[in-house]
This record gives sequence, structure tokens and C-alpha cells, in this order.
Amino acid sequence: EVEGAVGIITLNRPDSLNAFNTQMRADFVSATAEMEANDAVRAVVLTGAGRGFCAGADLKGTGGTREKTVTEVLIEEYKPGIMSIANSDKTYIAAVSGPASGIGAAYAQACDMMIMGESAYIYMAFAAIALVPDGGNTWQLVRQLGYKRAYQAILEGHKIPAAQAVEWGLANRVTADDTLLEDAKAWAEKAAHAAPLAVRNVKHILRAATENDLSTVIDDEAHRQFECM
Repeated sequence: EVEGAVGIITLNRPDSLNAFNTQMRADFVSATAEMEANDAVRAVVLTGAGRGFCAGADLKGTGGTREKTVTEVLIEEYKPGIMSIANSDKTYIAAVSGPASGIGAAYAQACDMMIMGESAYIYMAFAAIALVPDGGNTWQLVRQLGYKRAYQAILEGHKIPAAQAVEWGLANRVTADDTLLEDAKAWAEKAAHAAPLAVRNVKHILRAATENDLSTVIDDEAHRQFECM
């Protein structure tokens, strides 16, 4: 959906807590491409229908098919959607209700900012099913939590409630469950008023800064500042 300068992408398989299946993985890439191509959209809210944000992968369709291994599914079907958020020139805000589990958490963490309902939580469920985090979850966690806390969160597989997620730097804000979407849209509306060229450059500088040294970042800022000026 589009409301003025705010786009809204809703993960919409509520009967399965919005678990990703093959169709939703493809639809997500199409939805983000549509938002990127719409010059009227300045900020995008990513949310889930029903009782939760996303339960992760639909395990009935995750182990691959006769045509694809799980490795191919992760790289060819999940990665494009997650990278479409990271590489977008627009601000993405995750509005998380209920669980953001497994690879669902990776989509939420790929967003630039996150607002969570009071009863929402981030859940690294992989240890319980003898798997490793995927979809970039390890990259996100180790940068936001540090090695030891990220290792513990993955190894113990405990749920990180909204208030703790904010305290640890995984999310920005907590709000009431029943006003989550409206609060997220209001926040996105405010973000949409920021200068789009500056937003694009800040997003790319910050994301590159996690990989680059100080000297490289100063040069990157200088070149992008010239573009903004």
C-alpha cells in the first residue's frame, strides 16, 4: 500500500504467523522493487498481518526441492529481498508485533529503524532446531550486540523482548501493541520529510562504515557531501 509519502509492505500469511514460503519470498522482492520505483514514496513501513511480524521460514518449504538446495533457496530467494532493504535509497522502518523469529528477524533487522509493540520479541530459534542463523542474522547480531552477547543469544535461543531489544540496540522504540502500526506510519511520515538525497547518502555511509576504516569513511563522506551540496 501507499499512503502519501509512506509505503507499507505487509507480510500477509497470518494463518502461519507470516512464515515465508516460496511465493512470499518472490512477492517481497516485487513489493520492494515497486516501492523503490515510486518516487512519491520516501519511507517504507514493513509489518506483519495478524498476531505477529514473522515466524521465520515455512519449514514445509525450506529444505529445498528437487530443483534447489536450502543453500540455493537462501541465496537466490531470501537474499534478494533482504538486500533490497539494505540497498534501498529510502528509509525502511520495521513495525514488529508478536514474534520476529528466525529469518523473519533478519528482514526486520535489515531495516534502518525498528519499532516494536510491548509484547513483541526477537527470537533466534535456530538452536532449538539444530540450525545456524541465516539471512544475515549473524552479521546483524554481532554488530549490534557484540560477539559475546550475540553468541549467547544464538546459543541459548532465548526470546529478546521489546524493552530489552531497545536496551541492547536491536530496536529504537517500544509502543503499545494496539497503536503499533499507526505509530510506525507517523514515524515514517516524519522520516519522509527528510531530504531524500541526504537520506540515501547517510544510509550508504553508515552501512559501509561497519566494514571500512576511519580514513575510508572520511573520504566517502567528503565525496557524498559534494553530491549533497
